[in-house]
Amino acid sequence: MAEKVVTLTPNPALDLWLTTSSFRAGPKLRTSRPRSDPGGGGINVSRVIHRLGGETLALYAAGGRRGDEIEDGLKREGIDAERCGIEGDTREDISVCEEESGKVLRFVTPGPELQRHEVDRLLDMLERAATGASLVVGSGSLPQGAGEDFWARAATRGKRAGARFVLDSHDAIDAALETGVYCFRENRDAISGIAGHDVGWPDETAAWAEKRVEAGAAEIVIVTEGDEGALLVTRDVKLLQRPPEVDPRSAIGAGDSFVAGLCLAWARQEGLEESLRAAVATAAATLLTPGTELCRQQDAARLLADMGELRRL
Repeated sequence: MAEKVVTLTPNPALDLWLTTSSFRAGPKLRTSRPRSDPGGGGINVSRVIHRLGGETLALYAAGGRRGDEIEDGLKREGIDAERCGIEGDTREDISVCEEESGKVLRFVTPGPELQRHEVDRLLDMLERAATGASLVVGSGSLPQGAGEDFWARAATRGKRAGARFVLDSHDAIDAALETGVYCFRENRDAISGIAGHDVGWPDETAAWAEKRVEAGAAEIVIVTEGDEGALLVTRDVKLLQRPPEVDPRSAIGAGDSFVAGLCLAWARQEGLEESLRAAVATAAATLLTPGTELCRQQDAARLLADMGELRRL
Protein backbone atom coordinates (compact mmCIF):
# COMPACT_ATOMS: atom_id res chain seq x y z
CA MET A 1 0.00 0.00 0.00
CA ALA A 2 1.51 3.33 -1.09
CA GLU A 3 1.48 6.25 1.30
CA LYS A 4 -0.02 9.58 0.25
CA VAL A 5 1.99 12.19 -1.66
CA VAL A 6 0.94 15.82 -1.18
CA THR A 7 1.82 18.30 -3.93
CA LEU A 8 2.00 22.08 -3.59
CA THR A 9 1.49 24.38 -6.59
CA PRO A 10 1.52 28.09 -5.70
CA ASN A 11 1.41 29.20 -9.35
CA PRO A 12 -0.77 26.81 -11.39
CA ALA A 13 -1.81 27.43 -14.98
CA LEU A 14 -4.55 26.44 -17.33
CA ASP A 15 -2.51 24.81 -20.11
CA LEU A 16 -3.80 25.25 -23.67
CA TRP A 17 -2.54 23.18 -26.63
CA LEU A 18 -3.24 24.12 -30.26
CA THR A 19 -1.88 23.17 -33.66
CA THR A 20 -1.55 25.20 -36.85
CA SER A 21 -0.24 24.27 -40.28
CA SER A 22 2.72 26.68 -40.26
CA PHE A 23 4.12 29.66 -38.39
CA ARG A 24 3.96 32.83 -40.50
CA ALA A 25 4.03 36.41 -39.34
CA GLY A 26 1.23 38.61 -40.64
CA PRO A 27 -1.78 36.53 -41.73
CA LYS A 28 -4.31 34.98 -39.39
CA LEU A 29 -3.22 31.47 -38.44
CA ARG A 30 -6.10 29.03 -38.21
CA THR A 31 -5.70 26.55 -35.39
CA SER A 32 -7.20 23.35 -34.10
CA ARG A 33 -9.70 23.44 -31.29
CA PRO A 34 -7.75 24.07 -28.10
CA ARG A 35 -7.17 21.29 -25.61
CA SER A 36 -7.11 22.55 -22.02
CA ASP A 37 -5.62 20.83 -18.99
CA PRO A 38 -5.02 21.82 -15.38
CA GLY A 39 -1.30 22.49 -15.12
CA GLY A 40 1.60 23.71 -13.06
CA GLY A 41 4.35 21.59 -11.54
CA GLY A 42 2.68 20.05 -8.51
CA ILE A 43 -0.68 19.63 -10.22
CA ASN A 44 0.98 17.66 -13.01
CA VAL A 45 2.82 15.54 -10.45
CA SER A 46 -0.49 14.68 -8.78
CA ARG A 47 -2.15 13.94 -12.12
CA VAL A 48 0.57 11.45 -13.03
CA ILE A 49 0.61 9.80 -9.60
CA HIS A 50 -3.15 9.36 -9.90
CA ARG A 51 -2.78 7.84 -13.38
CA LEU A 52 -0.22 5.39 -12.03
CA GLY A 53 -2.52 4.23 -9.24
CA GLY A 54 -1.04 6.18 -6.33
CA GLU A 55 -2.70 8.25 -3.62
CA THR A 56 -2.18 11.99 -3.84
CA LEU A 57 -3.57 15.33 -2.74
CA ALA A 58 -2.98 18.44 -4.86
CA LEU A 59 -2.88 21.77 -3.02
CA TYR A 60 -2.90 24.89 -5.17
CA ALA A 61 -3.67 28.61 -5.12
CA ALA A 62 -6.05 29.77 -7.85
CA GLY A 63 -8.53 32.50 -8.64
CA GLY A 64 -10.86 33.73 -11.38
CA ARG A 65 -12.33 31.87 -14.34
CA ARG A 66 -9.15 29.91 -15.05
CA GLY A 67 -8.97 28.87 -11.42
CA ASP A 68 -12.50 27.50 -11.77
CA GLU A 69 -11.51 25.61 -14.93
CA ILE A 70 -8.51 24.06 -13.17
CA GLU A 71 -10.75 22.98 -10.29
CA ASP A 72 -13.27 21.47 -12.70
CA GLY A 73 -10.53 19.68 -14.65
CA LEU A 74 -9.11 18.07 -11.51
CA LYS A 75 -12.59 16.92 -10.49
CA ARG A 76 -13.16 15.35 -13.91
CA GLU A 77 -9.94 13.36 -13.52
CA GLY A 78 -10.96 12.23 -10.05
CA ILE A 79 -7.98 13.84 -8.34
CA ASP A 80 -8.21 14.70 -4.66
CA ALA A 81 -7.43 18.42 -4.49
CA GLU A 82 -7.79 21.45 -2.24
CA ARG A 83 -7.91 24.97 -3.64
CA CYS A 84 -6.71 28.05 -1.82
CA GLY A 85 -8.86 30.77 -3.31
CA ILE A 86 -7.08 34.01 -4.20
CA GLU A 87 -8.17 37.43 -5.44
CA GLY A 88 -5.98 37.44 -8.55
CA ASP A 89 -6.64 35.66 -11.84
CA THR A 90 -4.77 32.43 -12.46
CA ARG A 91 -2.53 32.42 -15.53
CA GLU A 92 -3.01 30.67 -18.86
CA ASP A 93 -0.07 29.11 -20.73
CA ILE A 94 -0.33 28.44 -24.46
CA SER A 95 1.60 25.92 -26.57
CA VAL A 96 1.20 25.98 -30.35
CA CYS A 97 2.58 23.19 -32.54
CA GLU A 98 3.50 23.78 -36.19
CA GLU A 99 2.21 20.72 -38.03
CA GLU A 100 4.72 21.01 -40.89
CA SER A 101 7.79 20.81 -38.67
CA GLY A 102 6.59 19.59 -35.29
CA LYS A 103 8.15 22.65 -33.64
CA VAL A 104 6.33 24.07 -30.62
CA LEU A 105 6.06 27.67 -29.48
CA ARG A 106 5.38 27.90 -25.73
CA PHE A 107 3.97 31.11 -24.27
CA VAL A 108 4.26 31.27 -20.48
CA THR A 109 2.31 34.13 -18.93
CA PRO A 110 2.97 35.69 -15.52
CA GLY A 111 0.88 34.54 -12.62
CA PRO A 112 -1.15 36.71 -10.25
CA GLU A 113 0.37 38.47 -7.26
CA LEU A 114 -0.43 36.67 -4.01
CA GLN A 115 -1.35 38.68 -0.95
CA ARG A 116 0.45 37.91 2.30
CA HIS A 117 -2.65 36.44 3.90
CA GLU A 118 -3.13 34.18 0.88
CA VAL A 119 0.43 32.87 1.18
CA ASP A 120 -0.06 32.20 4.88
CA ARG A 121 -3.37 30.42 4.27
CA LEU A 122 -1.81 28.20 1.59
CA LEU A 123 1.03 27.21 3.94
CA ASP A 124 -1.46 26.51 6.74
CA MET A 125 -3.33 24.19 4.35
CA LEU A 126 -0.05 22.47 3.53
CA GLU A 127 0.85 21.76 7.14
CA ARG A 128 -2.57 20.26 7.84
CA ALA A 129 -2.49 18.14 4.68
CA ALA A 130 1.08 16.93 5.25
CA THR A 131 0.19 15.29 8.55
CA GLY A 132 0.16 11.57 7.81
CA ALA A 133 1.66 11.98 4.32
CA SER A 134 5.00 10.42 3.39
CA LEU A 135 6.12 13.14 1.00
CA VAL A 136 5.40 16.75 0.13
CA VAL A 137 6.40 17.93 -3.35
CA GLY A 138 6.88 21.67 -3.86
CA SER A 139 6.98 22.19 -7.59
CA GLY A 140 6.81 24.84 -10.29
CA SER A 141 7.33 28.57 -10.46
CA LEU A 142 6.49 31.11 -7.76
CA PRO A 143 4.01 33.95 -8.31
CA GLN A 144 4.75 37.49 -7.26
CA GLY A 145 4.16 38.04 -3.58
CA ALA A 146 5.12 34.50 -2.55
CA GLY A 147 8.42 35.75 -1.13
CA GLU A 148 12.01 34.56 -1.43
CA ASP A 149 11.47 32.36 1.64
CA PHE A 150 8.34 30.59 0.34
CA TRP A 151 9.92 27.21 -0.36
CA ALA A 152 11.91 27.39 2.88
CA ARG A 153 8.69 28.01 4.80
CA ALA A 154 6.94 25.20 2.91
CA ALA A 155 9.80 22.78 3.65
CA THR A 156 9.71 23.71 7.34
CA ARG A 157 5.93 23.22 7.49
CA GLY A 158 6.16 19.87 5.72
CA LYS A 159 8.94 18.57 7.94
CA ARG A 160 7.11 19.78 11.05
CA ALA A 161 4.14 17.65 9.96
CA GLY A 162 6.42 14.62 9.62
CA ALA A 163 6.75 14.49 5.81
CA ARG A 164 9.85 14.50 3.62
CA PHE A 165 10.03 17.58 1.38
CA VAL A 166 10.94 17.31 -2.31
CA LEU A 167 11.78 20.58 -4.09
CA ASP A 168 11.47 20.88 -7.87
CA SER A 169 11.65 24.57 -8.78
CA HIS A 170 13.93 27.19 -10.33
CA ASP A 171 12.59 30.04 -8.17
CA ALA A 172 13.77 31.23 -4.75
CA ILE A 173 15.59 27.99 -3.94
CA ASP A 174 18.51 29.43 -1.94
CA ALA A 175 16.65 29.81 1.35
CA ALA A 176 15.09 26.36 0.99
CA LEU A 177 18.47 24.72 0.41
CA GLU A 178 19.89 26.57 3.41
CA THR A 179 17.00 25.17 5.45
CA GLY A 180 17.59 21.71 3.97
CA VAL A 181 15.21 19.46 2.07
CA TYR A 182 14.94 15.73 1.56
CA CYS A 183 15.41 15.88 -2.22
CA PHE A 184 16.25 18.62 -4.70
CA ARG A 185 15.63 17.96 -8.41
CA GLU A 186 16.86 20.19 -11.21
CA ASN A 187 18.03 19.96 -14.82
CA ARG A 188 21.64 20.46 -15.88
CA ASP A 189 21.01 23.78 -17.66
CA ALA A 190 19.57 25.22 -14.46
CA ILE A 191 22.43 24.07 -12.25
CA SER A 192 24.86 25.53 -14.78
CA GLY A 193 23.06 28.83 -14.23
CA ILE A 194 23.35 28.39 -10.48
CA ALA A 195 27.05 27.52 -10.76
CA GLY A 196 27.77 30.38 -13.18
CA HIS A 197 29.40 28.14 -15.78
CA ASP A 198 28.61 25.10 -17.91
CA VAL A 199 28.62 22.06 -15.64
CA GLY A 200 29.85 19.02 -17.55
CA TRP A 201 27.92 15.77 -17.73
CA PRO A 202 28.04 13.49 -15.84
CA ASP A 203 31.19 13.71 -13.68
CA GLU A 204 31.22 17.45 -13.03
CA THR A 205 27.48 17.37 -12.42
CA ALA A 206 27.95 14.56 -9.90
CA ALA A 207 30.64 16.57 -8.11
CA TRP A 208 28.34 19.63 -7.96
CA ALA A 209 25.53 17.53 -6.52
CA GLU A 210 27.85 15.87 -4.02
CA LYS A 211 28.86 19.28 -2.65
CA ARG A 212 25.21 20.22 -2.15
CA VAL A 213 24.63 16.99 -0.22
CA GLU A 214 27.75 17.52 1.92
CA ALA A 215 26.58 21.07 2.71
CA GLY A 216 23.25 19.73 4.01
CA ALA A 217 21.15 21.32 1.26
CA ALA A 218 19.48 17.99 0.50
CA GLU A 219 19.84 14.34 1.40
CA ILE A 220 19.34 13.49 -2.27
CA VAL A 221 20.19 15.65 -5.29
CA ILE A 222 18.89 14.61 -8.71
CA VAL A 223 19.96 16.26 -11.95
CA THR A 224 18.26 15.45 -15.26
CA GLU A 225 19.70 15.90 -18.73
CA GLY A 226 17.13 14.95 -21.36
CA ASP A 227 18.05 11.87 -23.37
CA GLU A 228 21.30 11.56 -21.42
CA GLY A 229 19.25 10.46 -18.44
CA ALA A 230 19.22 11.31 -14.76
CA LEU A 231 21.85 11.38 -12.05
CA LEU A 232 21.00 10.68 -8.39
CA VAL A 233 23.52 11.56 -5.68
CA THR A 234 23.52 10.89 -1.92
CA ARG A 235 26.34 10.68 0.61
CA ASP A 236 26.76 7.01 -0.26
CA VAL A 237 25.93 6.55 -3.96
CA LYS A 238 26.00 8.19 -7.38
CA LEU A 239 23.58 6.57 -9.79
CA LEU A 240 23.14 7.29 -13.50
CA GLN A 241 20.17 5.98 -15.48
CA ARG A 242 19.78 6.54 -19.20
CA PRO A 243 16.25 6.48 -20.63
CA PRO A 244 14.96 3.95 -23.17
CA GLU A 245 14.88 5.13 -26.77
CA VAL A 246 11.51 6.58 -27.78
CA ASP A 247 10.11 8.58 -30.67
CA PRO A 248 9.09 11.76 -28.80
CA ARG A 249 5.86 13.58 -29.63
CA SER A 250 5.91 16.25 -26.90
CA ALA A 251 8.22 17.00 -23.96
CA ILE A 252 5.61 19.05 -22.08
CA GLY A 253 5.20 17.66 -18.57
CA ALA A 254 8.13 15.21 -18.80
CA GLY A 255 9.98 16.77 -15.87
CA ASP A 256 6.87 16.74 -13.68
CA SER A 257 6.26 13.11 -14.70
CA PHE A 258 9.82 12.24 -13.64
CA VAL A 259 9.12 13.63 -10.16
CA ALA A 260 5.79 11.79 -10.01
CA GLY A 261 7.35 8.44 -10.86
CA LEU A 262 10.12 9.02 -8.35
CA CYS A 263 7.85 10.03 -5.47
CA LEU A 264 5.31 7.29 -6.11
CA ALA A 265 8.11 4.71 -5.95
CA TRP A 266 9.31 6.21 -2.67
CA ALA A 267 5.74 6.19 -1.33
CA ARG A 268 5.69 2.47 -2.17
CA GLN A 269 8.87 1.99 -0.12
CA GLU A 270 11.04 1.21 -3.13
CA GLY A 271 14.81 1.79 -2.99
CA LEU A 272 16.87 4.47 -4.69
CA GLU A 273 17.75 2.38 -7.75
CA GLU A 274 14.19 1.21 -8.37
CA SER A 275 12.84 4.73 -7.80
CA LEU A 276 15.28 6.33 -10.24
CA ARG A 277 14.40 3.77 -12.90
CA ALA A 278 10.68 4.36 -12.36
CA ALA A 279 11.18 8.12 -12.65
CA VAL A 280 13.08 7.87 -15.93
CA ALA A 281 10.51 5.46 -17.40
CA THR A 282 7.61 7.73 -16.40
CA ALA A 283 9.24 10.76 -18.00
CA ALA A 284 9.92 8.79 -21.19
CA ALA A 285 6.29 7.64 -21.28
CA THR A 286 5.13 11.26 -21.27
CA LEU A 287 7.28 11.95 -24.34
CA LEU A 288 5.07 9.48 -26.23
CA THR A 289 1.86 11.46 -25.76
CA PRO A 290 0.89 14.51 -27.82
CA GLY A 291 0.67 18.08 -26.58
CA THR A 292 -0.12 18.61 -22.92
CA GLU A 293 -1.34 15.05 -22.41
CA LEU A 294 0.63 13.22 -19.72
CA CYS A 295 1.85 9.63 -19.60
CA ARG A 296 -0.21 6.46 -19.90
CA GLN A 297 0.23 3.80 -17.24
CA GLN A 298 0.79 1.00 -19.76
CA ASP A 299 3.57 2.96 -21.51
CA ALA A 300 5.36 3.64 -18.22
CA ALA A 301 5.21 -0.04 -17.28
CA ARG A 302 6.46 -1.18 -20.68
CA LEU A 303 9.34 1.29 -20.76
CA LEU A 304 10.36 0.36 -17.22
CA ALA A 305 10.62 -3.27 -18.30
CA ASP A 306 12.77 -2.22 -21.30
CA MET A 307 15.10 0.02 -19.29
CA GLY A 308 18.84 -0.41 -19.72
CA GLU A 309 21.19 -1.08 -16.82
CA LEU A 310 21.86 1.55 -14.18
CA ARG A 311 25.42 2.81 -13.76
CA ARG A 312 27.25 3.60 -10.54
CA LEU A 313 29.75 6.44 -10.83
